[in-house]
Amino acid sequence: MKTFFLIAMLVALSSAVYATKLQPDFFEIKIYHLKNNEQVEQVDQYLKNVYIPALHRSGIKNIGVFKPIANDTAVVKFIYVLISFKSQSAWTNLDRNLAKDPVFTSSGKSFREAPSDKPPYERLETILLEAFSGQPHLMLPQGKDAERIYELRSYESPTENLSQKKMAMFNTGGEIEIFNRLGFNPVFYGKVLSGSRMPNFMYMPVFNNLEHHSAQWKRFGQDTVWKDISARPENQNKVSVSHIDSILMRAAEYSDF
Repeated sequence: MKTFFLIAMLVALSSAVYATKLQPDFFEIKIYHLKNNEQVEQVDQYLKNVYIPALHRSGIKNIGVFKPIANDTAVVKFIYVLISFKSQSAWTNLDRNLAKDPVFTSSGKSFREAPSDKPPYERLETILLEAFSGQPHLMLPQGKDAERIYELRSYESPTENLSQKKMAMFNTGGEIEIFNRLGFNPVFYGKVLSGSRMPNFMYMPVFNNLEHHSAQWKRFGQDTVWKDISARPENQNKVSVSHIDSILMRAAEYSDF
């Protein structure tokens, strides 16, 4: 009898682990809009010393912080924060959990309660995504490299149906396999559940440097499998995609990856 219950417990545990592996991650991308280097410094200090340590204390790991290469000369500057959650409820409960953290509430008070004439940022934008079934979890690059390029790509579609077809091209149509074979090593693929631009999905390939970025996309465009997939009428971007954004970024020195 004891053997039976032991086997039953092991089966249940294995099923739970398997279900967890299948459950897709949820991602939040926070985008700080900044007007000058003083605001950049304020947000950097808040993220580095207050927000990210609080996320770590709450059990959330592998938080990415990125700055567009164009920040150096841009009038409007940006800081992107990528946070991964194991469930949608974990995302929902984050603010409640942070409010119970006395270190967070005290150390971040001056940032959160800054006066209106000296705001630490001009706008804060949030995007919520659900990971693709073709890559249900965050995939981190090895180590850290100051020259590494993270490319955030965004694909908007004119209708929800066309967006679903374009995402299927990645999940079941072979495009994720091409990226893996060519070594693009995307950190994530995600369908936008809530954001200012919808229907939409986003993903983030990784490159050693700018030269590697150019060479990799050239290889992708010349790939025979990609040419075959993209030539199919249902997969042509002019049909399924109305707008593509590409933002080249480097990780902040305090980013987890």
